[in-house]
Amino acid sequence: MKFINYLRDCYNELVHKTSWPTRQELTSSSIVVLVASVIIALVVWAMDLSFETIMRFVYSV
Repeated sequence: MKFINYLRDCYNELVHKTSWPTRQELTSSSIVVLVASVIIALVVWAMDLSFETIMRFVYSV
């Protein structure tokens, strides 16, 4: 019986007490995450490329 009450309470909290984002809020948040991910990927790529160039120079000497 405790488990059923727990499930009922969880359902009520998710349906009635939780504020869900609107479609517009969700879309704008997703765009922010996408842009940030691309920027971070480009920074990591640039660091990798520069490190590779430095190491090639060091090993060629």
